[in-house]
Amino acid sequence: MIASASATALTTAVVTIAILMVGTWVVSLLLKNASIVDIVWGFGFVCVAWAVRFNVDGLAARQNLLVAMTTVWGLRLAGYLFWRNHGKPEDYRYRAMRKRWGPRFPLISLGTVFGTQGVLMFLVSLPVQLGQTATTPSIGVLAWLGVALWLVGLFFEVVGDAQLARFKKDPANAGVVMDKGLWRYTRHPNYFGDACVWWGIALVAAETTVGRWGLIGALVMTILLRRVSGVTLLEKSLVKRRKGYVEYVARTSPFVPRPPKKA
Repeated sequence: MIASASATALTTAVVTIAILMVGTWVVSLLLKNASIVDIVWGFGFVCVAWAVRFNVDGLAARQNLLVAMTTVWGLRLAGYLFWRNHGKPEDYRYRAMRKRWGPRFPLISLGTVFGTQGVLMFLVSLPVQLGQTATTPSIGVLAWLGVALWLVGLFFEVVGDAQLARFKKDPANAGVVMDKGLWRYTRHPNYFGDACVWWGIALVAAETTVGRWGLIGALVMTILLRRVSGVTLLEKSLVKRRKGYVEYVARTSPFVPRPPKKA
């Protein structure tokens, strides 16, 4: 029964992500802007969560909790990125790829951009998929610890993004390093928050035997944020674009918040 439910959940996720990513790719061709994949990233997890909810029978309380946690996080992220990027040109990363591949970029982007993000979405969303498939046990202490960690993560994301948006709104801060508020304790409070959110979701799922495989999703998200497309990639450009960023790096934690080092 559990194996069958897990297979259904995994298949549902694959189909949902495939439809979403191919559809987003088509829209990107019409708009000539691959950046929309970043907005769809958060929304995609919401689609996966609800698709599995409607197709798999499990403990309703846990299913509803996982879906709610994923929906709040995903819609907030998608909405924030839409607000931040709406009306702006294509992200420099995709412009560089477009320049490199030339006329072949539209087709190549299907695999390198949309396909890759689809695979990562499938892996990261494993706790939302598998955590919905079991009918036992009931929600316990581990799940509530997960909710607490999720709340911490959401706080860092929401407050960190709000502080940065307010900082950038002041023309006097153009090209200046943001090192106030949460950004005083970590160079990337939003990325740290993302990781906490997904470890929280994974803990909720981990109360079930099959849901423990979902810890893979939280680990993948953390590696992405810390070593691949998050901190590492972003800071390569920030060192060049932000005056005083090297000094900021020297005194401020890259990920986990801590008091800044003294000069």
